[in-house]
Amino acid sequence: MNYLIGEYECKLDAKGRMVVPAALKRQLPDVERDGLVVNRGFEKNLVIYTRSEWNKILKQLSRLNQFQPKNRDFVRKFMSGATELMLDSAGRVLLPKGLLEYAEVGNELVLACNLEKIEVWSKAKYEEQLGAISEDDFSDLAAQVMGGFDLEGGRDGE
Repeated sequence: MNYLIGEYECKLDAKGRMVVPAALKRQLPDVERDGLVVNRGFEKNLVIYTRSEWNKILKQLSRLNQFQPKNRDFVRKFMSGATELMLDSAGRVLLPKGLLEYAEVGNELVLACNLEKIEVWSKAKYEEQLGAISEDDFSDLAAQVMGGFDLEGGRDGE
């Protein structure tokens, strides 16, 4: 899979449908055949996965020891609300009302590509999230996260 790029401002119609932006749709060649999966994110947002990426996550989850209560709790919470999305003939997807309420998404939202997934944020929360990290803090964060990274293969020494 190629990594997804871009940031897209979108609006929901009265029924909770969103048109998938054409530039994003071009990056998802199998979306009309395979569909997408939307789920709760970890930060009061939603996350959209391609079907193939979702299947990779399910494979990882299936390897967890289900006899461990923390594993069961995590899988239960993570899977809660996961919903398949299919594009209609107008290129729209219907985002589930319960998930929109969880992420506090109104009519305006932002789709922010994040490697192999698409984060869905209310426009206000997305701007707040980005604004929480100043330019100086971002520079420090970059040094901490990427400073010891060998761009050819991973962290130095690994």
